[in-house]
Amino acid sequence: MPSSLKSELANLKPSDREAFLASLTDDEADRLWHDWELHARPNQVLPLGDWMVWLILSGRGFGKTRCGVEAVKSWSKTSKRVNLAGATADDVRQIMIEGESGILPHCARSERPLYIPSQRKLVWPSGCVSLLLYGTEPDRARGKQSEKLWADEVASWAYPETWDQLMFGLRLGDNPQAIVTTTPRPIPIIKELVAAKSTKLTRGSTYDNKDNLALKFYTQVITKYEGTRLGRQELNAEILDDNPSALFTLANIEQHRINKVPENMARVVVGVDPAATSGEDADDTGIITASRDNQNPPHFYVYDDDTCHEKPLGWAQRAVGAYKRHKADRIIGETNNGGEMVEATIRSVDANVAYRSVHASRGKVVRAEPVSALYEQGRVHHVGVLAKLEDEITQFDPSTYEPGKSPSPNRMDALVWAITELSENVDGLVGYYAEKQAAQQKEKDEFEAKRDERKKMTLPKDIRSWSPEIRLIAISISAEGVTKDRWHSGFAAELEDWIDLCEKDDTPVRLRFAEKEYERLQKKFGRAKENS
Repeated sequence: MPSSLKSELANLKPSDREAFLASLTDDEADRLWHDWELHARPNQVLPLGDWMVWLILSGRGFGKTRCGVEAVKSWSKTSKRVNLAGATADDVRQIMIEGESGILPHCARSERPLYIPSQRKLVWPSGCVSLLLYGTEPDRARGKQSEKLWADEVASWAYPETWDQLMFGLRLGDNPQAIVTTTPRPIPIIKELVAAKSTKLTRGSTYDNKDNLALKFYTQVITKYEGTRLGRQELNAEILDDNPSALFTLANIEQHRINKVPENMARVVVGVDPAATSGEDADDTGIITASRDNQNPPHFYVYDDDTCHEKPLGWAQRAVGAYKRHKADRIIGETNNGGEMVEATIRSVDANVAYRSVHASRGKVVRAEPVSALYEQGRVHHVGVLAKLEDEITQFDPSTYEPGKSPSPNRMDALVWAITELSENVDGLVGYYAEKQAAQQKEKDEFEAKRDERKKMTLPKDIRSWSPEIRLIAISISAEGVTKDRWHSGFAAELEDWIDLCEKDDTPVRLRFAEKEYERLQKKFGRAKENS
């Protein structure tokens, strides 16, 4: 078919266009249907120019998978080795090859490759071979050479060094090139690719492909995350820095990330945060595996995320599978949304698993803060990249979270339950942080209550009474005995509040004198503090 078919079809009268399409053979019609130039937007076609990596940073539903498919189809006609790499084996098969936007559904019969799963490769009609590689297996990528490469969702690969191995192997032919299709995350590999001079960067949002997206996608995904930080990343493809209000930061996670779980763990648990319902609009069920070592103080390791959107039996099978796969000693299940049903569902899969139920009597933020403190101390390590978990916990903002309205952080809840369980009976670790936080909150509440009472006091209008008033305060406190505890409990703050209140009440007091009087008393009681 001529390369100008698209423009020719567009210029035909409707009747002539129908006649032309009716005249096509089955093979010609099949090729026309799969002609990417007839369907692609300008920013979805292989770019011209001198580049080594075409990086497509885009939101969900932009059509980046199809861009990768079409690049591979084009390259397979002229190259001998065009390799494919995805986050996991399932992703390569279910998204890149057999998925709705994958290679097999979008190849005409005459150009469709032979898929050989047992050999982990595609063989194209031209003789080109595509090896299938996974971001979970950096060692297998070592030495795999190619002329061209398609790497999908690199930002979610468990081991980013897989990308380094693939680039070492991208050395065949006269013009080695790679296409990277990914939703952005603020991690080193993405930042380096964006900054590289050899990168051709294409940005796109979910909204660019609005006409081709299902209505359910809009109602379930776009509406849910639109206007949120996670939505800015997943829909608008923004590379976001850490949220200063978040309890967890990606910078901290990156700093303490490791590639392998140490041997001889003291304990391994699977945390489960079940969804309240199982419909299409239900939340995911968070399932996180974590362990604790024998150090003193101990360190914690988070290394698997089996979170899913399943009916009760489905998530229970996933939880028990993680329990057996990692040889865990217990499953921890939150019972707020299911009560005894949670344990019954898990035991219907395997009656012999060790299980413990937990009930959330405090809010998410209060439960998560002690675990956040462990992260800040550098005592929690993520093994490889757990992209979805990390996105969720680093985007969770306590200042804007509204229970029942904001998306539920199910992965974070499961993580918190797992780490909390592992922390029990270890020098009262989480309990210590929880009690410390509660004590600080109580002290703050009491101080604010006293402050509110002081604000209700009637200030003397006679400016001559201000100085004696300060003396009276000092005398009343001195009579009780000035100690270190008394000084810290708010004496200095009380005097400061009196000065502030006079300013707000517009009483024409001699503030300069009052401040000097305060300094004198501060020195007096400061010495008392030092000598106590």
